[in-house]
Amino acid sequence: MATTAQLFEEPFDADEYIERLAWRTPGGGSKGGAEAFDPKRLLEEFENHIEELKQLDEKIQRRVEKLEHQCHREAKEFAHKVQDLQRSNQVAFQHFQELDEHISYVATKVCHLGDQLEGVNTPRQRAVEAQRLMTYFNEFLDGELRSDVFNNPEKIKEAADIIQKLHLIAQELPFDRFADVKAKIASKYHDLERQLIQEFTAAQRRGEIGRMREVAAVLLHFKGYAHCVDVYIKQCQEGAYMRSDVFEDTALLCQRVNAQVGEVFQSPETVMAKLIQNIFENKLQAHVKEKLDETRHSDVEQYLKNLYDLYTRTTALAAKLTEFNLGSDKHTFLSKLIKNIFSTYLESYIEMEKDYLRTRSSMILQRYYDSKNHQKRPLGGGSIQELKERIRQRTNLPLGPSLDTHGETFLSQEVVVNLLQETRHAFERCNRLSDPSDLPKNAFSIFLLLVEHLCVDHIDYALEIGLSAIPSADAKNANLYFLDVVQQANTIFHLFDKQFNDHLMPLISSSPKLTECLHKKKEVIEQMEVKLDTGIDRTLNCMVGQMKHILATEQKKTDFRPEDENNVMIQYTAACSKVCAYVSRQVERVRKSMDGKNVDTVLTELGVRFHRLIHEHLQQYSYSSMGGMLAICDVAEYRKSAKDFRVPLVLQLFDTLHALCNLLVVAPDNLKQVCSGEQLTNLDRNLLHAFVQLRVDYRQARLGRHFS
Repeated sequence: MATTAQLFEEPFDADEYIERLAWRTPGGGSKGGAEAFDPKRLLEEFENHIEELKQLDEKIQRRVEKLEHQCHREAKEFAHKVQDLQRSNQVAFQHFQELDEHISYVATKVCHLGDQLEGVNTPRQRAVEAQRLMTYFNEFLDGELRSDVFNNPEKIKEAADIIQKLHLIAQELPFDRFADVKAKIASKYHDLERQLIQEFTAAQRRGEIGRMREVAAVLLHFKGYAHCVDVYIKQCQEGAYMRSDVFEDTALLCQRVNAQVGEVFQSPETVMAKLIQNIFENKLQAHVKEKLDETRHSDVEQYLKNLYDLYTRTTALAAKLTEFNLGSDKHTFLSKLIKNIFSTYLESYIEMEKDYLRTRSSMILQRYYDSKNHQKRPLGGGSIQELKERIRQRTNLPLGPSLDTHGETFLSQEVVVNLLQETRHAFERCNRLSDPSDLPKNAFSIFLLLVEHLCVDHIDYALEIGLSAIPSADAKNANLYFLDVVQQANTIFHLFDKQFNDHLMPLISSSPKLTECLHKKKEVIEQMEVKLDTGIDRTLNCMVGQMKHILATEQKKTDFRPEDENNVMIQYTAACSKVCAYVSRQVERVRKSMDGKNVDTVLTELGVRFHRLIHEHLQQYSYSSMGGMLAICDVAEYRKSAKDFRVPLVLQLFDTLHALCNLLVVAPDNLKQVCSGEQLTNLDRNLLHAFVQLRVDYRQARLGRHFS
């Protein structure tokens, strides 16, 4: 059976159980085992094992029945016990109710008795207290304080309580009959008050927080309690300002006092507020006044820097102090303290800021012009000379010689950086020191000063001078430095625009002044763009004039009608070479001077004018067969220069011109075919005819009939 029990180990599997039983039976294993397979023996073993299982089942069944019978018996016994406990609990609960009613009855009697005793005891205590006070009052009447409470320094607390009550009583007595005793009580009252304050002061010096708390609690009912707080505040500040940084010292002092004041006074927030008010109205105000008054009239720049620094540090200190309990509206409280210190300075701030910025900007500009030995010319006057200059700037009329500036642009990035830096500091101070309602207006006034000095007095003036210095279109070897003016003005305006977005926009973005600022900026841009466009246009005219001069002096009539048609060694004419070199230099200058789409716009205009010049120039000559080939070679070189423009329109124009030049060399019989080609078919018939007429053999061979 032990073997059988092992076979029933968990987890039980019937198939595995049979296999294990067969494996344990000799001769019951597989045929390839150590013993031969014996089915009879295995059957016998199975039958015996089944009998054993039946016996085991009967034994277990009997045990189960026995345990079930025992369980039913114990359940009945437990049920009887529970019933007995329930009956006992009901009896106990009934006793508890009776006891609770009895306790309630006794408690009611006790409370009633207590009320009766209190009704009797309270008048008695009052009578005893009144008798005691009358006894002390009699001592003041007699003029001799015999009680130990008034003569023992250790009982000063009890004496203070008595004298405080006597002082209140004395206030109600008629003056004519009790003037003397009232004076004595008042004298003793003030004497004890003074002693308590001295005791509080001594305890504070010794650092005895417990004693300070006791004395402060006694003084709370005296009129001198406020003086006690004042003494505490004064002593707290002794030795607190040993360094030069009054703001840091104040923050450390308030942290130290805040940790202590709650242990000493019953209303610590009131004491802290009074301490901070005392510091602001005395220490900080004196510090600010000293710093600002010494520079207000002697050094405006330093005054503005000091005002900004002091106001910033004061507001930062106030932000730290909001961590402490100062009452219900501590932000308003601190704002009023700051306003009381700086109000007189902030009222005049913006005017001083504008005056300083105006003076400083003028000085920066004047110092620059002085370094160039340049006397600024007045602009916008009404003289005849200035009128002629205005007309000359806006037209190509030769009204006299242009202004010679020797290539000086009168634009300085250093000057611009200095002006922008001064304005940036002004914007920062304006943001910090202006009232929120006045901030957009003040920022706009600073912006107007920037426009006046940077855009008008510097950039616009330089543009005016630059326009005056542009030579006439027929000038020789002209210095076309206006492109340098354009380049520098463009760089400067980018800096101006960056400051507009970075420093001005945050100050005015949510106010009506935004519209005014954007309008003013647009107006300034448009004014400068008009002058830049005028200058660039006249500069391009000068470039074309210079090219025309090169062609006029270098191009010979014999270039396109050589005496020896069979002995021409050059690939293109000298005039073409010099013009192409000049054009390449000017294209490079334009690329350096412009940016963005402006490069393509200006180069397109220059390319169109360049093409028009070459087109008109070629029509001034007559061409032999070899001369026509030279003209084609020249146009091919011009076309190479046109590629430097990187403008499709310009290249297309020179492609067409190159095709037109082919009319100078093709055989007469092929003229009609060439004119019908892809590049010439859309051109005006008269234009084609004009080019054919330039051929030397036009009249001799009567090419008109071939062309028509």
